[in-house]
Amino acid sequence: MAPGVNGKKVSPEEEHPVKVFGLVSRDSSGHLSPFSFSRRNTGDNDVAIKILYCGICHSDLHSLKNEWRNTVYPIVPGHEIAGVVAEVGSKVQKFKVGDKVGVGCMVNSCQSCDNCGQGFENYCPQIILTYNSIDKDGSMTYGGYSNMVVVDQNYVIRFPENLPLDKGAPLLCAGITVYSPMKYHGLNEPGKHLGVIGLGGLGHVAVKFGKAFGMKVTVISSSPAKEKEAIERLGADAFLVSTKPEQMQAAINSMDGIINTVSASHAILPYFPLLKCTGKIIILGLPEKPFEVPAFSLVMGGKSLGGSCIGGIKDTQEMLDFAGKHNITADIELIGADYVNKALERLLKADVRYRLVIDIANTLTAA
Repeated sequence: MAPGVNGKKVSPEEEHPVKVFGLVSRDSSGHLSPFSFSRRNTGDNDVAIKILYCGICHSDLHSLKNEWRNTVYPIVPGHEIAGVVAEVGSKVQKFKVGDKVGVGCMVNSCQSCDNCGQGFENYCPQIILTYNSIDKDGSMTYGGYSNMVVVDQNYVIRFPENLPLDKGAPLLCAGITVYSPMKYHGLNEPGKHLGVIGLGGLGHVAVKFGKAFGMKVTVISSSPAKEKEAIERLGADAFLVSTKPEQMQAAINSMDGIINTVSASHAILPYFPLLKCTGKIIILGLPEKPFEVPAFSLVMGGKSLGGSCIGGIKDTQEMLDFAGKHNITADIELIGADYVNKALERLLKADVRYRLVIDIANTLTAA
């Protein structure tokens, strides 16, 4: 029982009376099955959202299988949520019923630390993630593989009218994950040369943002078969096969910065020679094995290695507005809720071009 008004104890059913259904994993097998649960009523500052689409992120797979050793079961994943406002609280002024909105990787933070004050809620020590996190009322957060969600208005993102919800949903994670480091590391300036390691869910979006910023973009991949896709369809200016020394040698000292989107374990050292003086490599993926970086590869040329994790709410809204202005969307495969377990198997094999999105509204049914 939790404390209620005037100290009266209230049951979980009273605190979370709104009936919801979704897909849940109950153990590290990661297998998803139908699940009925409940969410809180729409509070004064809350927005209740009818979920229409939810993207599948590779971090969902890590969490489902407890590969980061922090999963609390049962878990309902999903942090690329797109839908429409179904109800607003009495103090909500930013949104109205019917608005097209989204929710990304977080649903709250302390709102008082230096990071929050600077618009970096994503680095708040008390960040509350969209799923597998402890909410302010002590309950676990459940994500977007479900038919509705209730979120504080300050963590809801407005969709531009011209941006489709299904193809826009992955931008709430993949989009901001590449946009934020490009913005804060000066890799958004026209005429600069951006390298993108990996052409997957993050990489293909990074190419699109880079070109929209007016940059020269080179994709660096171990898969020669992706060259035609990168250049002819996504608009990259060049393509390097990382396993071909002659190609890598020809690109030495050519790039202002590199976005590294690869999550599989790999060597980082071969990419430093591609950087110009004071260039930087920004890590976005989370390989299991640590990188080995000799000091000389940084010191000689004043180069740097950094990292970035999603982005703040203001930047996420800015990113989505930019995407709307430049017609940037993720390349998706729209799937039904009954296909999700198969989809996760394909994701594990990297058999996706480039993001999977669940058609929640039309295919997810109650248990």
